[in-house]
Amino acid sequence: QVQLVESGGGLVQPGGSLRLSCAASGSIFSIYVMGWYRQAPGKQRELVATMPSSSITNYANSVKGRFTISRDNAKNTVYLQMNSLKPEDTAVYYCLVTLYSGRNYWGQGTQVTVSS
Repeated sequence: QVQLVESGGGLVQPGGSLRLSCAASGSIFSIYVMGWYRQAPGKQRELVATMPSSSITNYANSVKGRFTISRDNAKNTVYLQMNSLKPEDTAVYYCLVTLYSGRNYWGQGTQVTVSS
């Protein structure tokens, strides 16, 4: 079992920045991929960024150049630095952890609202 605790969401003006964190506990020795997804009202959940290892990152085209994913394996934590935020980035952001077994665990979600 893996437990995930997210933090860092909130309300920000367009062009602003936020940093999300997701701390994992439990069966953390078997974590393979850490990443972030988001779901806007009325839309399907979509990939934002994933990090299969400390040197590999994947980003959705819509966030490339603005968002940066990173992970601290010593703290079992994944971060999402979000810069130049746009209203269309408004969504609930979910942390995802995939174990080497293939099992997925989701965080509880944190709301990000970009509005003036």
